[in-house]
This record gives sequence, structure tokens and C-alpha cells, in this order.
Amino acid sequence: MSRKLLFISVAALGLGFSSAACPQAYPSRTIRIIVPASPGGAADILSRTIAQKLSDAWGQQVLVDNRTGAAGIIGADAAAKAPNDGYTIMMGFAGVIAVNPSLYKTLPYDSVKDYAPVTLVAYSPLMLVVHPAVPANSVNELIALAKAKPGQLNFASTGSGSTQHLSAELFKSMAGISMTHIPYKGSSLAYPDLLAGNVSLMFENMLSMLPNAKSGKVRALAVTGAKRSAAMPELPTVGESVPGYSAVGWYGVLAPAGTDASIVNKLSAEINRILKLPEVSERLSSLGAEPAGTTPEEFAAHIRTEIAKWGAVVRDSGARID
Repeated sequence: MSRKLLFISVAALGLGFSSAACPQAYPSRTIRIIVPASPGGAADILSRTIAQKLSDAWGQQVLVDNRTGAAGIIGADAAAKAPNDGYTIMMGFAGVIAVNPSLYKTLPYDSVKDYAPVTLVAYSPLMLVVHPAVPANSVNELIALAKAKPGQLNFASTGSGSTQHLSAELFKSMAGISMTHIPYKGSSLAYPDLLAGNVSLMFENMLSMLPNAKSGKVRALAVTGAKRSAAMPELPTVGESVPGYSAVGWYGVLAPAGTDASIVNKLSAEINRILKLPEVSERLSSLGAEPAGTTPEEFAAHIRTEIAKWGAVVRDSGARID
């Protein structure tokens, strides 16, 4: 073999090795986390916490990109259609991934086929809060008030079909009461009206509502999980007054479908390590969230289970957006 042909052969092998090694070199540039929700909400808080720690660990900038609108559809669609190179990922949550498939007749994304699950980040029960002017200091008192004034109490949500909305609809159904739904386009728009007393109450994630409850800007009546929260152990569960009631939000990182398995596994391992850091675990727990951390396969199974569960709630509530 001539020296020239030998050089070409070695160069070609080098290119082949470089291509194969590309996933192992990840990350070599800025990573973007799409959050299909407004700033200040639970998904945003979690994303920014993880983004900072990923940046510290990998020496690459990790940006949070809030893509709001259409019950998270705009952001979720953008993430699904992003290049599957690991540099665009998404902080998904129950409403976008598990509720929307049943709520909407058509979606521009498929919750199962269009994403590569990375890890389940956290569970977060919702908190039932009322404006201080509402004359109810317990779940039972709220139910009695709603029965005395059917349809006169109004509740805010972050959008029709959101976990917050359906948690309230489930409460209405199980408690046998009537309340009026006031949907908003995200937490940042709902909170001012709740704090001003323009709406009576709200089911909202503890992760974002807890500071308002502790400061007295709203009155917390209960949490929606099956057990009391370590963040406010004195607060009862809704289920203590309405037996069988439980509604828990969750958040998890997903990449576009087709993302190299080595990248997905590297992201999963690093995020799971971050969730175990004492300062991260303690911060999330103090905000009412329970750090999770799973394998990609476990998260995929969780998504399938949640789609079935919330699909049943959507059907029973009669909610539908076409």
C-alpha cells in the first residue's frame, strides 16, 4: 500500500472513531432545558435547580427556556421536534405528558413515541389553598360552604385540563359540590388574582405555593397526597375528609426520541446524583417536593401508568378540548 493510500485509510478510521466517540464526549456545548410552563412554577424551579448543578458538574452552560401556552403543548412540541443530540431536553410533568393525550382530540406530539424518558425528578402533591377572606378553615368547612353556595365559589387553575384543574374536578365530584372553574395561562397569571381575592381558592403545587402559605398570603387547608407532607406535617390530607382522594403531580426529564442511549443514560445518572445531594434534597423537601430519581426504563413505565390513570379522570370529569 502506498504512503498516500495508507494516510487516507488511517484518516478514514480516525473519522469513524471520532463519530463513534461523539456521544461519549457529551456535553461539549450549551444544553437547553425546555420548560413548557411559565417562570416561577414548580417545573421552572426544578429545572433551574438542576440546570445550575449540571453546569457546575460538566462545565457547560445549561439554559432554562420557558415555552408557555396552550396547556404546555407549545413547549412540549418544540422539545419533541428538537434535534435528538442531547442538547435540548425537557422538564415534562403530568399535565403535559399524562393528561393532554386524553384531553385533546389531536396533539402535535405523542407522549410515548416522541420522547426518550431520562429520569423521574420529583413528586409534588398539590396544596388546597383559599384566600384569607374565604370563611373556611378546614376541608369540611369548605365543603359545607360550597354546598351552601353552589357555584359561587370559584377556583383558579393553570389552564383547562391541567393537573390543578383536574385535581379540583376530582375534589368536586368526590365531595359532591359545585364550584366555578377560572382557567389561567400559567401560574404567573393565576397567582395575582388568587392573592388579591379575585378567585376563592386553588389547587396548586406545594413547590411553588408553599411560600405564600407560610407567609399567610393564602390559607392552606390540606395537601392532595396520600400522606401528609414533611414540609407542613400539621396540614391534613384532603383524603382525611374525603376518603379515597389523592392527586399527586410529578416532574421528569425527557429527551427527543432517538437520542443516543449513552447520552440518555449519562443524563439520567448525573441528574439522579444531583437529586441525592443534601442541599438539593433538603431544598426540594422544604418546598414540599419528594425527590425521585429513576432509570429511563422505570420512568417510561411510570409515564404509561400515568397516561391510563389521568385518562380515566378526564373521562369521568367530562373535560375535553378539541
